[in-house]
Amino acid sequence: MPAGEAPVSAQIHTTNVAFSIFDLFTIGIGPSSSHTVGPMRAAAQFARLAMGKGHPARVSCELFGSLALTGKGHATDRAILLGLSGRLPEEIDPDRVEEIVAAIRECHSLRLADCCPVAFNETADLIFRRGEFLPGHANAMRFTARYAFGEELTRTFFSVGGGAIRCEGEAEARSNVALPYPFGSAEELLAIGRTHGLAIADIVLANEEAWRAPVETIAFIDAVRDAMFACIERGCRGEGVLPGGLNVPRRARSLHHALLAKAPSNDPTKIFEWVSLFALSVNEENAAGGRVVTAPTNGAAGVLPAVLKYYESFTPGASREGSRILLATAAAIGFLYKMRASISAAEMGCQGEVGVACSMAAAGLVAALGGTNEQIENAAEIGMEHNLGLTCDPIGGLVQIPCIERNTMGAVKAINAACLALQGDGRHVVPLDAVIETMRQTGEDMRSKYKETSLGGLAVNVVEC
Repeated sequence: MPAGEAPVSAQIHTTNVAFSIFDLFTIGIGPSSSHTVGPMRAAAQFARLAMGKGHPARVSCELFGSLALTGKGHATDRAILLGLSGRLPEEIDPDRVEEIVAAIRECHSLRLADCCPVAFNETADLIFRRGEFLPGHANAMRFTARYAFGEELTRTFFSVGGGAIRCEGEAEARSNVALPYPFGSAEELLAIGRTHGLAIADIVLANEEAWRAPVETIAFIDAVRDAMFACIERGCRGEGVLPGGLNVPRRARSLHHALLAKAPSNDPTKIFEWVSLFALSVNEENAAGGRVVTAPTNGAAGVLPAVLKYYESFTPGASREGSRILLATAAAIGFLYKMRASISAAEMGCQGEVGVACSMAAAGLVAALGGTNEQIENAAEIGMEHNLGLTCDPIGGLVQIPCIERNTMGAVKAINAACLALQGDGRHVVPLDAVIETMRQTGEDMRSKYKETSLGGLAVNVVEC
C-alpha cells in the first residue's frame, strides 16, 4: 500500500455484530476516543498479556496511520504510557495524568500493568511510523515485549472508533450474543417496532437484557446523563488556555457569565446560545484532557450532552424518564452507524463523528418529545444528510480547531432536524439506511489527508501561532 494512503477497514459494512449501550457510551478522558481512550485500553490489555508470559526486560510500541500522524496532538503518546502502566481511561483521575507521565519520562521506566518495573525509553520505544498504514485499520499500533534469551511477544491492535479496540486476528467478542430483537438496518428496526408495537427505546432496552438486568442498564444510562452534565458544569468553570501550543483560550466560562447577565428575553435564538455553550463547555473540557462521555466519540462529545441539556432545560414536561428515552434511542442510531459504516474519523472524516452525533441526538430528542419511530428515523436521516462530506482536519493535530465549535453547530443542527421531523408524519424520500450507506461511500472516497491526518484542509491552510 502506498505511503500516506489509509486502508479501508475490513470491519466496515458489518451487520451481524451485537452492540450494547455500554459499548457506545463510555466515561473516559479527553481529548480523543480513537487516539487517547482506545490506545490506552490497547496498551493496558497488552501489558496484562505481557506480564502473563513473565517479566519482560523491555516493551515498545509502534504507531501507524492516523495515530502516528496526529498522535502527539491527540495525546496518544501519553495514553500509551498510562495504558502500559495499567491505567484505564474510565478509572484514572485526570488530575494525576501529568504526574504519572512525568515520572515515567524522568525514570525511563514504568510499572508494566502496575506490577513490575520495565525499562521504557520513550525516544527509542515509542515510534511514530508517519506515513505508514497497516491494512487492518487507519488507527493501528504494534506492541512488543522482549524477554530474556531473545523471546518476544508482539500484538497489533486497531483503535476502531469511540474508544473501541480490536486485536488483529481475534474475532469480535459479541458476534454470537442472541438478542430478542436483532436489527442490522433502520428498515429492520422500524419493522420490529411495527410488528411488536414497541418504541425504538423499548427495543434497545429489551436487547440490553441479553447482557444484564434492566436495573443495571437504567443505572448506567443515569450515570451517563450525570457525567455529561457534570462535564458541562466543569467546562463552564474552566479558565485559561487549552494545552497543545495553539494558545486557544477557553471561552465557556465567560460566555456562561454573559448569558447569566442578560435580561430575560423571548428571543428564541437565546436558547441556541445556551445550547452552543453546553457543547462548547464539554469540548473545551475534552481538549483539556478532562473527564467526558464518549458519545459516540470524544471529538463529538459535546453534541449529545448539549441536546440532552436543552431537552431538560427548555422543553415543557421534560423528565428523567424522557432523558433515558433520549439516550437509549440515540444509542440505537449509533449502533446502525457502527454496524453499517464507522464512527472513526480516520476512516470517515468528521461526518463519522460530529455527523453521527448530530444524527443520534436528533433522533433521541424526537423520541423524548413523543415522536413516532418513523419521525425518529426521519430526524436521524436529516441530521446526517447535512453533514455528509464533513472532513476531519484538526489544526496541529489537536482536538480544538475546528472541533470545538463544530460541536456547537452539530448540536444546534440536531435540534433543527428534530423540529423538522416532528412537523411531518415520518414519511420522507431518503431513508436513513441510504444516508448511512452514502456516508460510508463518501468516507471511502475521501482522500486520507481529510481523515484525521492533519495533512489537508484547515490543518495546512491556517498558519499556526
